[in-house]
Amino acid sequence: MAHTTDSGADGLADYSSDPARYRRGLRSFLDQLDLARDWRAAVFGTAEEEMAHGARMLATLFEAGWNRHGWPVSCGGLGGNEIHRALFYEELSHAMLPIPAQQWTLETLGPALLKFAPHLATRHLVNYLDGTEWWGQCFSEPEAGSDLAALRTRAVADNDALVVNGQKIWTSQGPTATRLLVLVRTGTAESRHRGLTMLMIDANAPGVTIRPIALASGRRELAEVFFDDVRVPPDRVVGQVGGGWAVAMYLMQFERGMYGYAVLNKVMTDLNWLRTVMIRYGSTAALRERFAQVYTDVAAAQARTANTVRALAAGAAVGPASSIDKLLFGRAEKATQDLILDARRDWMVTGEGPLDDPTLDNVRAQWWYSRAATVMGGTAEVQRGIVADHLLGLPQEKR
Repeated sequence: MAHTTDSGADGLADYSSDPARYRRGLRSFLDQLDLARDWRAAVFGTAEEEMAHGARMLATLFEAGWNRHGWPVSCGGLGGNEIHRALFYEELSHAMLPIPAQQWTLETLGPALLKFAPHLATRHLVNYLDGTEWWGQCFSEPEAGSDLAALRTRAVADNDALVVNGQKIWTSQGPTATRLLVLVRTGTAESRHRGLTMLMIDANAPGVTIRPIALASGRRELAEVFFDDVRVPPDRVVGQVGGGWAVAMYLMQFERGMYGYAVLNKVMTDLNWLRTVMIRYGSTAALRERFAQVYTDVAAAQARTANTVRALAAGAAVGPASSIDKLLFGRAEKATQDLILDARRDWMVTGEGPLDDPTLDNVRAQWWYSRAATVMGGTAEVQRGIVADHLLGLPQEKR
């Protein structure tokens, strides 16, 4: 349905200075949205179908203006800051509407592009917001996961380009991504984090090969990416040559903060769904007690991550403290999916239950994906090490 507006650019209302008014307007829009029921009930057999559905939802939200708040006008947004984006996730959760999967990488990669390559943000971010394209995060390698300083994918200067060779793995949304943000080595192996550079590379560029990875659920949500003499023009450097570590560290604040807050709102939607299921099909006292504990843990993680969102909105550097957010929301996501499994084990494992329930495959796929919640984006063990070293000042671990 159309968005009723009262002022602002392109006929869209200006909520940039009034987040509370933005919340009210978005809630009203979602309450009256004709396709909300279909959005809420959508099921997918493949990751590709889920991404295509998310693109359609983003196009609807973009046309009405609601997902443009919190992003600069220069890149297709309507102004505002991280608070608006946090409210966007809260209101989708309140309406029990699944967050489009594209938002996960948007919250991680978009802010880094805005800060370090505004010319690329101006050119490409609007297409992300309207669902036309999305990007993959190419950091991990077969021998370099959480230790980004060990990366081997290399870029070498050759006249008017950087030539990239190497391999990446576990690239989020890689099978369907339009562009890739790739962390490469431009210095010596001994230079470690000081010799890294961030590049934006088109997924269809000559020399790029993307091989989807089938997860245990059967869905191809990740990919391994190969670069064979891929020529990247200098205007695709994000930040400075040799300055990739600074881009990655800046990006991590948002991966732990904004991404984490979005994930926790998705988890809260899952818990609200489970609550309805437990009421409908019954539950034991032990399960209800466990539900209360998990709910409390999710709410606590939300409160912690909300403080990080406020800090980001104020322009503050979060730094190592964001590792606490990562520990909390990773654990909460995994605990929620385990609770869903235990509450409906027969249905989840054997399919016993309502024969016409189309959500089974979705719920199973979410449980399988949650196995990586405390691993992807930096393992829980690495995060504890960061907290111990940089926040608590504990003695160095003996190796």
